[in-house]
Amino acid sequence: MKRLLKWALCLIVLGLGLAALQPAAAQGEGRLVIVLKADDPVAPSMAAYLERGLKRAEALDAELVILELNTPGGSVTTMNRIVQAIRASRVPVVVYVSPRGAMAGSAGTLIVLAGHAAAMAPETTIGAASPVGGQGEDLGETMQAKEKNILKATVRALAKDRGERAVHLAEQTIESAEAASADEALQAGMIDYIAADVNDLLRQLDQQTVKVHGETRVLVTDGARLATVEQTFIEKLLAVLTNPAIVFLLLTVGVQAILIEISSPGGWVAGTIGVVCLALAAYGLGVLPVNWFGVVFLALAFVLFILEIKSPVHGALTATGVIALIVGALVMFNSPNVPAFVRVPLPLIVGTSLATGALFFGVMIFAVRAQRAPVRMGASSLIGRVGIARGKINPYGRVQLGGELWTAELAEGEEPLQGGEKVQVVQVEGLRLRIKRAGK
Repeated sequence: MKRLLKWALCLIVLGLGLAALQPAAAQGEGRLVIVLKADDPVAPSMAAYLERGLKRAEALDAELVILELNTPGGSVTTMNRIVQAIRASRVPVVVYVSPRGAMAGSAGTLIVLAGHAAAMAPETTIGAASPVGGQGEDLGETMQAKEKNILKATVRALAKDRGERAVHLAEQTIESAEAASADEALQAGMIDYIAADVNDLLRQLDQQTVKVHGETRVLVTDGARLATVEQTFIEKLLAVLTNPAIVFLLLTVGVQAILIEISSPGGWVAGTIGVVCLALAAYGLGVLPVNWFGVVFLALAFVLFILEIKSPVHGALTATGVIALIVGALVMFNSPNVPAFVRVPLPLIVGTSLATGALFFGVMIFAVRAQRAPVRMGASSLIGRVGIARGKINPYGRVQLGGELWTAELAEGEEPLQGGEKVQVVQVEGLRLRIKRAGK
């Protein structure tokens, strides 16, 4: 019995010794790393997705969160919301600009600096964070100075621990819209790592220290498990609605559907589709920094299309409306001072506008023909209809026409008819039908 106890004690001591030889591996095994992927303009949907991912990471006691970022920029208000969420997180957040060719432009620059650590993939860029107005225009001198000073103060606070070169480069991205490659950002200290992929990033992060709420924390990422938090359907939908091309298509389809409803009233499908499309487009326009002066031309196109319905000469106003629609879209989305990520391809604008004009013109022609078609009522509507003889007709008798029983007389030269034979109305004389054998 004593020998068994001795052997058991030796095994326990040996096991403890082996565990002491590999402390990092034992601690790192099974650690959870949450991966979030933001590949859109900085919009409310991105902020909601990030906040949900951070809450899940805290609930699962994750080792850290990796935010894979690829954005041309976007709303400063939303950017501030994202920065605040990252800085308030109890789980370390590493902002990783990826994949190759990605960018952290404009507002994305401050999001990178907000991370507890920052990394970029090769061939990525960061910067060009000069503020613009809500319509994409250059701000006035006074307002521009205010906005720049606020943003520069923000980047100084976020990059203060990265050194003077990092702070200077971060300020230059705001002051003169300067941009930097991954290598340049690393040399200046704006980022901490250049990583080919997430696994390479985890390898470099292992045993590195970060500060979270003023406390130093050692990251253990060797052998960590990766878990990607996917966007919900609503988050994906809201992200799609910030795509300028989608917003333009929704706008044109919505206007077209409303015009169809106006030109041919009485239905509800076209009107419902139009209202829904315009409501979705309004959300996107509220988020994107577009030039709202373009709405003047879009409204003009709408008015010209409506006037086309009442115009005696069809075609001229539709053509003018198409031109106004093209000009309005170009002003709204493609003005010189509108950010590049808001631009809509010119072929899409021209093609969609021409298709809209052609579709509206076709629907209008059908509607006008229907309105101008002669209305057949009363006795004239009976001529040509087919009924059934009720009993023998020679030359007089009765026929059933629809649900009514009429007195009938054979047309000149017609032979007598037997009951059940099909007859056709050729003339109406008061309350009497003049008929012939159907098909004759």
